Amino acid sequence: MSVTSTPLTPELTDYLRSSFSTEDDFLRDLNSQAAVSGIPDIHIASEQTACLQLLLRSINARTVVEVGSLAGYSTIVLARALPPDGIVVACEKDPRHAAFIREKAAEAGLGSVIDVLQGAALDTLPSHALLTQSEPSIDVVFIDADKPNYQNYYDLLVPHVRVGGFVIGDNALAWGQVHMADPENEPKNVRALRAFNDRMSSDPRFLTTLIPLGDGMVVGLKVSA
Repeated sequence: MSVTSTPLTPELTDYLRSSFSTEDDFLRDLNSQAAVSGIPDIHIASEQTACLQLLLRSINARTVVEVGSLAGYSTIVLARALPPDGIVVACEKDPRHAAFIREKAAEAGLGSVIDVLQGAALDTLPSHALLTQSEPSIDVVFIDADKPNYQNYYDLLVPHVRVGGFVIGDNALAWGQVHMADPENEPKNVRALRAFNDRMSSDPRFLTTLIPLGDGMVVGLKVSA
């Protein structure tokens, strides 16, 4: 029994990656090919993969909106946790990145599951079918995009998340600086992430926690409309 958390050392992180990850050769090759294509080497950590899929499967998720998909690593992780008739709406601003995601989705056999919306999410999402239905129809929202807009994505999407669904924000630990009053690096982004964490943790519609895998995920279960 312990009343304090165990710090994640590099050795413990290696253990998590070797024992609790669903990363496979396809995803590793995707990262290599993305780098060759000039796409930044930025994606969720491998130890986050199984956790995300567990969350989706725990609520029998069928509809996911991902804001910020880059090369599609997390997009494919999310899509693999859905039934064949499920959908991941992958929002990616850069047209070159969006084309890469479509290519890899097809190679993964997930072309019918992954719907890539190319353009700024705040512009493209409002007219998507998932946001124009009369009742909330989104099971999971995963936000991993420009940090100052996290709260804008939240405001747009939360009304369309069903009770019993999840909202998940990546980089919740802000590269280890979320607790700092004066962040050393990327202060604008760090403060935006802290404000988002505070927003989620204080929203009475959600039961919220922070899972310290990768750079941290703030996870909110919608318990009331």
